[in-house]
Amino acid sequence: MSLLSALEWLAGTRWSVALHESLYVWPFLESAHVLCLALFVGTAVMLDLRLLGVAMTHVQVSAFTGRLLPWTRFGFAIMLTTGVLLFTATPVTYYHSLFFRIKVILLAVAGFNVWFFHARTHRRVGDWDAEVRPPRAARVAAIVSLVAWAGVVIAGRLVAYNWFECDLQPQSAFVNWAASCPVNAP
Repeated sequence: MSLLSALEWLAGTRWSVALHESLYVWPFLESAHVLCLALFVGTAVMLDLRLLGVAMTHVQVSAFTGRLLPWTRFGFAIMLTTGVLLFTATPVTYYHSLFFRIKVILLAVAGFNVWFFHARTHRRVGDWDAEVRPPRAARVAAIVSLVAWAGVVIAGRLVAYNWFECDLQPQSAFVNWAASCPVNAP
């Protein structure tokens, strides 16, 4: 069974159809997703700016992360849950969305960056905790985070537009390939 056929099956389930056609649940999920995205990205940006040494430099990094990470994690958990539910409502549409694919790639980059930072750099926070300008590894992690999460937000917003949908042919060969559009040869 291919991924596309599994997603087609999911799209045909009563749960998926009911969620997509809901007058109240769908807008509630979208709203909760965006609000928690704002909470998550807002706290992540604050943390990144501290790691860059450009904001809140009077606060130790460990104290700053200790105060903000619970809020960041809460926002991420709700954002992830609502995002998965939104995906299940129209999985085939998301599968063929070029912007959704970009968003998933950027989510993977951002996730790896978070894991690497906490597994390596943040473990030695005691060595550089009070420094105004943290070490290079922390600053690089902050820059990657800012770029990746900005890209996730932009790509996520562009998912709503149909510039590169498979139903809109002709598209370039690259778009058809990148979005896995089933195109019939003339």
